[in-house]
Amino acid sequence: MELLITWLILSIGINLIMFIPAYFFKTDKLTDISYALTFITLAVLIIIYQDIWIISFMIIIRAIRLWTYLLIRIMKIQKDNRFDEMRNDRKKFIKFWLLQWLSVAIISSALLLSTSNDVWIIWIIIRAIGLLIESVADYQNFQFILNKKNWWIQTWIWKYSRHPNYFGEILCRIWVYIAAFPSLLNTSKIIALISPLFIIILLLFVSWIPLLEKSWNKKRWDNKEYKKYIKKTSILIPRFNK
Repeated sequence: MELLITWLILSIGINLIMFIPAYFFKTDKLTDISYALTFITLAVLIIIYQDIWIISFMIIIRAIRLWTYLLIRIMKIQKDNRFDEMRNDRKKFIKFWLLQWLSVAIISSALLLSTSNDVWIIWIIIRAIGLLIESVADYQNFQFILNKKNWWIQTWIWKYSRHPNYFGEILCRIWVYIAAFPSLLNTSKIIALISPLFIIILLLFVSWIPLLEKSWNKKRWDNKEYKKYIKKTSILIPRFNK
């Protein structure tokens, strides 16, 4: 209970503290950074309170990678188009920050309920695959942003999935649940299942993928090659094109 209370206080504090300059200076440079920092804070608390090192350390590695990538990207593009309609609206903007905090809390439920430090090698392999897919996809996406001549990415892993970065993220979230599963009580196993299910539902049906698909289709639907790409390429799970 002490861990949960400490985590809630610190995580809410991080997001509210970063929301203030983000709103008043109309900057998008703190939004994704706070997301990664909240995960790092949780992992450190898990180490302090529950002495769970392996899972926490791998979460810290991913959060630092994500932090670095998002910081470099936002410094280059200066603003995130997702916030154009809410950046000047205090209520909408703070709702986003609170939703971001809530998302991290739900996604982290499996780790918060975990009590074991045992991790099988197969779990580490799954985690490594997810992190590799996510990293390669993010690198390609950044190169795409720098090279404005391209209409969309259709090489390397993007040739087999339209959103490989999110597939990698889902693998990482599933890994946390699988790694924590042996140490969870029967009730906790059911409660913690919300962690991977939440991120899958959020990415596939609520925000990221639907919003991106809508934006891309609006810009590129007149392009015949783009229609072919959409038709033959999986929306999420990488597979060989038809």
